[in-house]
Amino acid sequence: YCVSVNDAFVMRQWGLAQGLDEDKTVGSNGFQKVKLIPDGAALFTRGMGMSATWEAERGFGERSWRYSAVINDGKVEKLFIEGGGVSQDFGPDPFEVSDAGTMLAYLKE
Repeated sequence: YCVSVNDAFVMRQWGLAQGLDEDKTVGSNGFQKVKLIPDGAALFTRGMGMSATWEAERGFGERSWRYSAVINDGKVEKLFIEGGGVSQDFGPDPFEVSDAGTMLAYLKE
């Protein structure tokens, strides 16, 4: 799954731009192998404690800090949070520990 503080239309276009194969089944979340979940009002993001505002640096409103998570039966098993934690109006946009390689290595342990 991939959650983003965007609407469903943006998420679909992003998925298409990434080359994901659409799932045309009625009631599907849009794509076959990766489910893109819009969090337009940032409710899930806030609940995870990952809300970040980048207004001064990038002119963005509320967004999600970059992270990846393993969630089993509704419980967070492991979090990989960029930069060691959420920062507000932070200049750099780190991408070192929330990547697919880090997650796959953890899952193979």
